[in-house]
Amino acid sequence: MRAIAIDDFGAPPALHDLPVPQPVAGEVLVRVQASSVNGFDLSVAKGYLKDAMEHRFPVVLGKDFAGTVEATGPGVETLQVGDAVFGVVMKPELGDGAFGEYVTAPAAFIAKVPAGLEVARAGALGLAGTAALDAVDAIAPNSGETVLVSGATGGVGAFAVQLLRARGIDVIATASSDEKEAFVRDLGAGNVVDYRGDLAAVVTAIRPDGPDAALHLAGDGAALATLCAPGGRVASTLGLSPDSVADAEVQIIPVMAAPTTETLDRLAAAVLDGTLAVPIARTYALADVPQAFADFAGGTLGKLAVTVD
Repeated sequence: MRAIAIDDFGAPPALHDLPVPQPVAGEVLVRVQASSVNGFDLSVAKGYLKDAMEHRFPVVLGKDFAGTVEATGPGVETLQVGDAVFGVVMKPELGDGAFGEYVTAPAAFIAKVPAGLEVARAGALGLAGTAALDAVDAIAPNSGETVLVSGATGGVGAFAVQLLRARGIDVIATASSDEKEAFVRDLGAGNVVDYRGDLAAVVTAIRPDGPDAALHLAGDGAALATLCAPGGRVASTLGLSPDSVADAEVQIIPVMAAPTTETLDRLAAAVLDGTLAVPIARTYALADVPQAFADFAGGTLGKLAVTVD
């Protein structure tokens, strides 16, 4: 099969011809039709996870996928051959990935694609959508509260802004250009602040007592925590810990995305009922994933999708 993989730590991602993987117990084999780029993929490609996870080279990159079940491993009862599915590759080691014609993944992190959800959008929903939903759930915002979203223009942030607005939250979003401001306002942000300036002053002018909570999806998490009202909550997908902001009078909640079938079903339902749009900025062919990585690193609005012919 064709796949985008790396042969060593920090090696450039390139198109490979690899054997089709086979599902073990609890897994399914999926013929991939669509995927998308996430920050995790770039971290793997650059070798940043060398000491964090086992690498079984060649490592096929990619976490998100949508496609059709081709085979099931022992013990899989919820999915059948021919099912249209989407999900996230969640394994304790790196080796199998979604930037290929086929992928094996645990059934526990796969959901069926419901009628009405386009495969391209399903392929861009899994990891970023889960991170956003888990972060919003972590701060448990109440209708009428104000939440500051740092990193609002990326994939996770774009989903988070929409999920917050659906709960009646007043969103303050960070953005650094007119184009990015228009993007997050269209998603539901009521106020937009430029993080390159005096962020504290601008946020205080909007909310003198500080926002009730914040999502740390980019930027300086410790500084973000100091902007929140006393007793506020900060959910971080970037490893911010309570020890990092010991003097802040807020609750720090580290978030690790867990794209379970239940969570994926919630996301799909939110797309179908109009709560959530999947903002795809550009779409790349499988062979062009290295260029997608470069574009992602340069900053993008929403998601960069990948199609697998």
